[in-house]
Amino acid sequence: MSAAHRGSIFLEQARVISQLAYDGEQFVLRLAAPKCAARAEPGSFVHLTCDETIPMRRPLSIMRADARAGWIEMLYKVVGVGLHALAARKAGDTLSVLGPIGRPFGAHRERPRALLIGGGVGIPPMVFLAERLREADGAWKPLVLMGSEIPFPFRTRPSGLIVPGTPEGTIACMPLLDEWGVPSRLASRSDFPGCFPGFVTQLAEAWLRSLGAAELAEVEIFACGPTPMLEVTAQLARRYGVPCQVSLEEFMACAVGGCAGCAVEVRTPAGPAMKRVCVDGPVFDAGSVF
Repeated sequence: MSAAHRGSIFLEQARVISQLAYDGEQFVLRLAAPKCAARAEPGSFVHLTCDETIPMRRPLSIMRADARAGWIEMLYKVVGVGLHALAARKAGDTLSVLGPIGRPFGAHRERPRALLIGGGVGIPPMVFLAERLREADGAWKPLVLMGSEIPFPFRTRPSGLIVPGTPEGTIACMPLLDEWGVPSRLASRSDFPGCFPGFVTQLAEAWLRSLGAAELAEVEIFACGPTPMLEVTAQLARRYGVPCQVSLEEFMACAVGGCAGCAVEVRTPAGPAMKRVCVDGPVFDAGSVF
């Protein structure tokens, strides 16, 4: 384990509290993992055993965590035998969970207009960050934009919250965020009702384009999703002159910095350097990666 993370990552036998299935082979898994729940931050993830017959663990971003109740929640889409096995786990089963792992997002108070962009299975960290900003104090003004080409892992509905600058007819939201008072809007090229008909980055640009200079000076972007989406998001941040943090997704074996199998090249003041997505990230400054 990376020396910087000793004492902050825990191994727990977590009990499955619930597992909810959604269209597109998507699942929301809630686990009783009190040590992880107490220390999880938006952007951190867990490395869990999907089944005792599959030795390699799988990394999953944390979507929500309740330190008081001692549970964590992850959203995942079934890809491969490991997550297929995980989808078969039932309430009462136990799973080996290693976490929380990784460098989380860090919001800055001088930029309260937090623009959260999530694509596909990159949605979970955005929900977690939105919840933390909502709980912090009333100074934050988060806006969550989500994109998916398959049905969203929740029942969409028209939002009751107004979002100036979003295209006409873009009214679908994530109900949970609406209930929290956090505005959200959805994008898809799959012709889902109320969704922006395009990429989530195009929806983000429409909103950014509507802002004046003083408003842009309060914006900071946070994003997680497929690499092409993150690259376009980084370009948007440069174009509009706003800071941007991205959470990268990489295949990983150990997830605690030992194997360096998830290393990516990052620009630093001293020049290019190889950084491990698991413990040096998964959150990086967008300009250093793209």
